[in-house]
Amino acid sequence: MAEEKGSVEQFGYKQELHRTLSLWDLTVYGLLFMVIIAPHSIFGYVNRDAQGMAPLVYLVGFCAMFFTALSYVQMAKRFPIAGSVYSYVQRGVNPHVGFLAGWLILLDYVFVPSLLYIFVGNWCQSLIPQIPGWVWILIFIAVNTAINIKGIETTARVDMFFFVVEIGIVLIIVIGGLKYVLGGGGAGELTMTPIYQADKVNLTFIATACTIAALNFTGFDGISTLAEEVSEPEKNVGRAILIALVVIGTVFFLQTYIVCLIEPDYNKFNASTALFDACAVAIGDWFRIVLLVVNILAVGIANTLNAQAACSRVLFSMGRDRLLPGALAKVHPKFRTPYVAILLIGVVSLACTIIFTDEQLTKLVNFGAISSFMMLNLAVIWFFFVKEQRRSGMDLVNYLVYPLAGTLILLYVWSGFDHLTQILGFSWLAVGIVFGYIKSKGYKEVPDAFKKSMM
Repeated sequence: MAEEKGSVEQFGYKQELHRTLSLWDLTVYGLLFMVIIAPHSIFGYVNRDAQGMAPLVYLVGFCAMFFTALSYVQMAKRFPIAGSVYSYVQRGVNPHVGFLAGWLILLDYVFVPSLLYIFVGNWCQSLIPQIPGWVWILIFIAVNTAINIKGIETTARVDMFFFVVEIGIVLIIVIGGLKYVLGGGGAGELTMTPIYQADKVNLTFIATACTIAALNFTGFDGISTLAEEVSEPEKNVGRAILIALVVIGTVFFLQTYIVCLIEPDYNKFNASTALFDACAVAIGDWFRIVLLVVNILAVGIANTLNAQAACSRVLFSMGRDRLLPGALAKVHPKFRTPYVAILLIGVVSLACTIIFTDEQLTKLVNFGAISSFMMLNLAVIWFFFVKEQRRSGMDLVNYLVYPLAGTLILLYVWSGFDHLTQILGFSWLAVGIVFGYIKSKGYKEVPDAFKKSMM
């Protein structure tokens, strides 16, 4: 009897997670994972490096990641299962290469919650100095872990609340900023200067912009980790990825464009607080406090909540294939969530905030994400173009041109990592190669589910 299209049974698994999310839920999840207001904390640095053209940098970043997003769409259609790049490369190339892709993406998914908790702890301590940062970190870890264990529906409801709040903040910035500028403040008019300056934009500028902005868009891939908890995953996962990426690119561009108009001099404010300071000038000092509080909650709950959810699904997927300890595949009998994996992420997040600095974690997260994205693009070429020989018409574009463009862009970004980051990243990969060798008994055994699906 043929398995239903889009079901996990056709891939050798049992449907254990609660399939309850809609396309809208998945899209909002992706938007909050990437953080609608992400430019707020780094705008000053981006705008300074872009010589006042932060909006252009975000536009370039969107274009750079769009090709990789298309690769995710193709793999999500063919393999609508949890595990993201791990599952896609496993099925598209082979289980052993898939394990290494999953091992690399863990650098991103395991460490990104820790990185976000460090940011939030520092922000909270600056707001309320009497309470140490580690206390705030413990509180946020406990809250997010509890919400994630309770169920993906609870996560979706929390996401919806923060989605409304963050969109409200964006509207205040846009409307308040336009009112200020058109009233004679800042640039005094709508201008193309923040978008394009002929004497500054060249191939070197575009290349630098890729390295700055492409990493700001990582997170859209987290949508694919929820494939087994969404209705019609073969359609909705890909749609959600593209919708979320287009929306987030538009919102990033719009926010930064308005702020550049509010204060055209990119050297005037302190880089760490430039957007907050500009908004305070245009809208009022009260809004600076509002922005800080919203950023704390958006990153501390919405962003880290979704990052923890994504990581737990990758661990769940690798655990049920017995490539990681099988306990990670345990599903809560009531809430139908991978609760062991969720708890582990909470513990690891706490430990990493003690062991690593935010700079170290940032580099490791980026190395893991970019490396695994390149493997995904190459998997699309191998599976569709080489193995299935789909090479005519648009197939040539979809399965060779787009993923190859994505690979080359990411390779350039990857080459920009410093020597220490590459050493740490390759050391992590080396551990994964040895671990995978042991688990697969010399790279000979493959997961049972993979063997079943091939019969």
